[in-house]
Amino acid sequence: MLVEIPVTRPETPLLDQIDYPADLKQLDVDQLAQLADELRLFLLFSVGQTGGHFGAGLGVVELTIALHYVFDTPRDRLLWDVGHQAYPHKILTGRRDQMLTMRQTGGLAAFPNREESEYDTFGVGHSSTSISAALGMMVADRMREEKHHNIAVIGDGAMTAGMAFEALNHAGHLDDNILVILNDNNMSISNNVGGLSSYFARMWASKPYNFIRTGSKRMLSKIPPAFKAFHRAEEYMKGMVSPGTLFEEIGFNYIGLVDGHNTAGLVEILSNIRSLRGPQLLHTVTQKGKGYSESENDPFGMHAMSKVNPSVSIKDNKKTAPAADTSVTAEAVIESDLSRAAGSSLTYSQVFGNWMCDVADQDEKIVGITPAMGEGSGMEKFAQRYPERFHDVAIAEQHAVTFAAGMACNGVKPVIAIYSTFLQRGYDQLIHDVALQDLNILFAIDRAGLVGEDGPTHAGSFDLSYLRCIPNMVVMAPSNEDETHKLLSTAYYHLGPAAVRYPRGKGLGTAIEHNLEPVPFGKAVTRREGRSVAILAFGSMVEPALVAAEKINASVADMRFVKPLDEDLIGDMATSHQLIVTIEENSVMGGAGSAVNEYLLKANYQIPILNLGLPDAFLDHGKVAEMLASVNLDSDSLVSAIKKKLVECKIQSEAV
Repeated sequence: MLVEIPVTRPETPLLDQIDYPADLKQLDVDQLAQLADELRLFLLFSVGQTGGHFGAGLGVVELTIALHYVFDTPRDRLLWDVGHQAYPHKILTGRRDQMLTMRQTGGLAAFPNREESEYDTFGVGHSSTSISAALGMMVADRMREEKHHNIAVIGDGAMTAGMAFEALNHAGHLDDNILVILNDNNMSISNNVGGLSSYFARMWASKPYNFIRTGSKRMLSKIPPAFKAFHRAEEYMKGMVSPGTLFEEIGFNYIGLVDGHNTAGLVEILSNIRSLRGPQLLHTVTQKGKGYSESENDPFGMHAMSKVNPSVSIKDNKKTAPAADTSVTAEAVIESDLSRAAGSSLTYSQVFGNWMCDVADQDEKIVGITPAMGEGSGMEKFAQRYPERFHDVAIAEQHAVTFAAGMACNGVKPVIAIYSTFLQRGYDQLIHDVALQDLNILFAIDRAGLVGEDGPTHAGSFDLSYLRCIPNMVVMAPSNEDETHKLLSTAYYHLGPAAVRYPRGKGLGTAIEHNLEPVPFGKAVTRREGRSVAILAFGSMVEPALVAAEKINASVADMRFVKPLDEDLIGDMATSHQLIVTIEENSVMGGAGSAVNEYLLKANYQIPILNLGLPDAFLDHGKVAEMLASVNLDSDSLVSAIKKKLVECKIQSEAV
């Protein structure tokens, strides 16, 4: 049991021989336990150098080794749900020596990525997609008359999503070869693994048992009453020693409970399963953070960490821990070292959480809802203070939105705390169940814009575009902590659906006026008066716009509202300036700048326009500041882009 994370490269003689799974297969089964110890040690070292997710990876070391030992990857396809647990997989599939580049610009991605390796058979980042994807691959194999094993590894948290059960149900209907491994590391489904359940698991995976089982069913299928009795007897037997009845009813052959840290046992069971026909579900029980005392004792808090500073205690290096008694899952804690601002300023999530408590102290109608993002969204204080008004619905974004809609129909005021990237998963419900009925719901959208090292699967690049096109929606983008507090109040007291989107990480250090007064609805604020150029900045881009404006003497408007726009201010700017510039941390296609363009065109203003925002591309991971500079959204790039536009339009200005 390790008590400290290694700060120098540990000796790993067996692991050093493994460049690819083909090398792994040269080892004897009795060597795999030593390999697991070395892999766990190297994982801790590498994540200590780069930061990132490691708790889930520590828990699946033995399972990862066994899967690559038994199956013929990448020909056999291994799909990791969410992907937090895929670091050991990356180490064993040709990327061991690249692990120190993890989550860095140009380095390895934080999640499985098809462009990174042929062993990453499906790109992930959001939860509960693995079974559906594996099922699609299975059907494609059938169509092409090819035979591959398709294996989905899904955690008990990700299994809470409806999408996972939809895929399970479909798999049972198709009745073809697919293996789902339920990695149960929170003990939320299973009881402790005992000798009896382990014995039955080995028996259910054995060839003799399944030969007799299949033959008996085939023979008894001609006698319906006997077939039904046989099926029920088998089901009741399994139900007495395992929680697998649900999966058997769907159409899976359930095998479990299995010790997920017994490498030799896993190899034996997987070798038997490899020859079985039809949908198989292997239920393994693992310990998140296995092998590292801090992580075992605090599996939620040690889900991810920053780089280890050797002069600082290990506890001080870890990320903020979600409360263990809330429904926090792997998807909820997606942390990285963003450095949007330094110092002791609050994060935008903390601003939101404090605002929730401020409102709840005065208004008993407010209710907080989150799909497994309570801690990450800053709602822990609200949950502790008002537990009866806090609802974590687990990884079920679609349900969260419609659940809120039902509440709103009965007179309460739901506030949905959700990350921008995950609101995409509840988009139909947002349109059909909320906006169409014009219900009073506030969407507090965290992680808007770029999120840094977690990369494109978690970036909030599209919310302004996909929200502003929906009738009845109000969309706001605050520029600092105080504006966030004010616009949340404005959205809360608005009658109808409203969204406030704010970035990840710390704010600018702006003092907050702790009142709940709304700002004038639909009105922007001019932050700086200048000449020739008018910059209409949205949300996080107000600050770089102000810096740039000082260099070129431009006017700057903090637009506050994306929908409705302050058309009066835009008209005044178009009349008094020679160039309109819009800037946003959102896709430039269909975003806030597009909304400005539409108004100016409709109102017949003849003025050059420069729209700046995120490009039509998925941006790789990196530091946020570096990423913004790479797409010309930092202040220096803004100045250069404006000067270039002025020259192109032959506008005489002191900026040129």
